[in-house]
Amino acid sequence: MKVDDKAPDFSLPDSEGHMHTLSDFRGKWVVLYFYPRDNTPGCTQEALDFSNKLKDFENLNAVVIGISKDSPKSHKKFIEKHDLKVLLLSDESTDVIKKYGAWGKKKRYGKEYSGTVRSTFLIDPEGIVRRIWKNVRVKGHVDDVLQSLKDFVEKGGDEK
Repeated sequence: MKVDDKAPDFSLPDSEGHMHTLSDFRGKWVVLYFYPRDNTPGCTQEALDFSNKLKDFENLNAVVIGISKDSPKSHKKFIEKHDLKVLLLSDESTDVIKKYGAWGKKKRYGKEYSGTVRSTFLIDPEGIVRRIWKNVRVKGHVDDVLQSLKDFVEKGGDEK
């Protein structure tokens, strides 16, 4: 997947089991972020950072959606424990994670394994990918995404 590609549609459950599709959000900017696991330090910080800035994103006609392979039940506990405001969707099959190229080789303690690569996609109101962040470092990331969204909105969506 690359910038200017049409974002693949999907249908995934939230923490209550309600299904959401990307096309449900047509007409809005979508910040779609993929993260490895609920309740791990980096993933918790990223979800909190997005939650804390959610009003800023909403003021720019954007929704923020987080996706991991955790179950809806896990998402529910994660949301309640940290009072998260972002929409979290469950991709237990990893099909959507793979469609977006957010599944790959990772290393930890010298061992290589496959898993979710922290990635964020900025999708315009027509469903076109406008910006991609791969191998995201959490610190400062949400501010970077918010600034990029502001730049697109101020320039009418034509900024590359």
